[in-house]
Amino acid sequence: MKSYIHNLNKAFENRIRLGIMSVLMVHDSVDFSTMKETLDLTDGNLASHIMALEKEGYIHVKKEFVGKKPLTTYSVTKIGMKAFNDHLDALEKLLKTR
Repeated sequence: MKSYIHNLNKAFENRIRLGIMSVLMVHDSVDFSTMKETLDLTDGNLASHIMALEKEGYIHVKKEFVGKKPLTTYSVTKIGMKAFNDHLDALEKLLKTR
């Protein structure tokens, strides 16, 4: 059983990061406001967890202007998709052990 625990990804241990990745896995991209509302987070809390996932290379952050308003969107990278799927597989295997 120990080997399954070692396959869990530390980046996804936090419930907020797990939530961010879960949202991004089912959407091509999500803007800051939608992510914040979906997960019921403060601006600073979301921003700090986004930075941690971006640092790992798991998400891509795109900043642009639409008219005169800033728009920040997030999407999962290929590396992030693999890492998250591997994490979910490890969880599933852990749950199936007896």
